[in-house]
Amino acid sequence: MYQHPLLNRDKMSPQEALDILIEGNHRFTHNQTSKKDYQSLIEITKDKQHPFTSFLSCSDSRAPVELLFDQALGDVFSVRLAGNIASDKGIGSLEFASKYLGSKLIVVLGHTSCGAIKAACDNFREGHIGEIINHIRPAVRQEKTVLESRDSSNEDFLAKVCEQNVRVQINQILHSSDIIEDMLNEKKIGLIGGVYDISTGHVNFLEDTLKL
Repeated sequence: MYQHPLLNRDKMSPQEALDILIEGNHRFTHNQTSKKDYQSLIEITKDKQHPFTSFLSCSDSRAPVELLFDQALGDVFSVRLAGNIASDKGIGSLEFASKYLGSKLIVVLGHTSCGAIKAACDNFREGHIGEIINHIRPAVRQEKTVLESRDSSNEDFLAKVCEQNVRVQINQILHSSDIIEDMLNEKKIGLIGGVYDISTGHVNFLEDTLKL
């Protein structure tokens, strides 16, 4: 499965889970991804799942987390919503992964050049997309360092809103989920945010969001 097959997932620490992801992203960016026997993995995981990490990430077709971190079947519980927004259903899914499946780490992952972030920066409101934008709008308001060209044409503004959106969604999880808050306080799980660079393949974890 992942690169540490002898590491007991029940006894795995959140830091060990994070280290596995960092190692996996390094392999991905250096084109050294591990060989996976998918038929064996299907057999191993057919009766139950025990993911060691869970993700709230964007639906963007260029950012599938299993590939970015060189993981396989049964390793990652993946919640994907445009703009990596912490909707009620998304938070509920993370609660399920943490409390009932034994995931040790929650990662909220944004990415560069995110269409949902661009739409929020441009105050897009059409259709149900507007419901997504409502979750991202606080990040636009909170980014106060860029004073001019506060729209998607400004790459600096876009990047800063993307990072801030990760923090906004983390705060939404913490404020909305007693289950996750209690598990964090009891050191049963960890939480961190990050941003995936679609031009390099590298994930930059945001140290100020780390909770272990």
